[in-house]
Amino acid sequence: MSEHTPRQMQPTNRRRSGRLPRWMCLLLIALLPLAAAAQSPEEQKGLEISTEADQRDLGFGDSVASIEMILKNANGQTSTRELRLNTLEVPDEGDGDKILSVIQSPPDVRGTALLTYTHINEQDDQWLYLPALKRVKRISSANKSGPFLGSEFAYEDLASQEVAKYTHRYLRDEPCGELQCFVVERVPVYKDSGYTRQFTWIDHDEYRFWKVDFYDRKNDLLKTLTFSDYRQYLDQYWRALILDMHNHQTGKSTRLSYTDLRFRVGLTEADFTRNALRRSR
Repeated sequence: MSEHTPRQMQPTNRRRSGRLPRWMCLLLIALLPLAAAAQSPEEQKGLEISTEADQRDLGFGDSVASIEMILKNANGQTSTRELRLNTLEVPDEGDGDKILSVIQSPPDVRGTALLTYTHINEQDDQWLYLPALKRVKRISSANKSGPFLGSEFAYEDLASQEVAKYTHRYLRDEPCGELQCFVVERVPVYKDSGYTRQFTWIDHDEYRFWKVDFYDRKNDLLKTLTFSDYRQYLDQYWRALILDMHNHQTGKSTRLSYTDLRFRVGLTEADFTRNALRRSR
């Protein structure tokens, strides 16, 4: 492996809480050599790269941000929406982050809110609050590949990208702008994903994502997500303030521009309940 190869890691969940029974620990230790042997060198390296990127983001606690969403159709016409995004890091084993997205404008969709509970070993839970109907609608697993409020971001794109939700395979190193990037293929392990595979570009220096190519269920290139204007927060956490999603099949695109991004503001589980959806204006 090159000097940029991350430290060796076992393919475990990203978080741990409590202790496993002794018999289970002994069983896992016995099975580790078999699991490693089942992986190709490319799969092992791909998992290590993705795990390193994930590990560097642990411990941020919670965050809030304002987002400008610009939707552009194939003719270049645009419309704009303003959102508030709240995120809570969940330290429990088997779970990912909780995310609440609330539309602030335009007035006709103000108060529309999406609550996401990301899971690692099962389907994510998502609920959409529609203020015009004054009801909370659960997003079924079969519909999570659909667009969020007409944007090029699917519902599943808005969940946190947990490592164990994919298989990973290192493909190559190549330049990405002025940096060098690992190119890693990841394949969703959940059957209702709208994607057959994704290609990710992760830089050698800080393990930041710079680009993701999404392939649809026919295995055709569907969308490309690019990240730019990275800033570092709390001397550790990197965040891209501009995300551009381009749909190659329709010519449409959506840009997310982040402002007023703040960490550790004191959000709690109570801010991410289904009842909180109704108060989220």
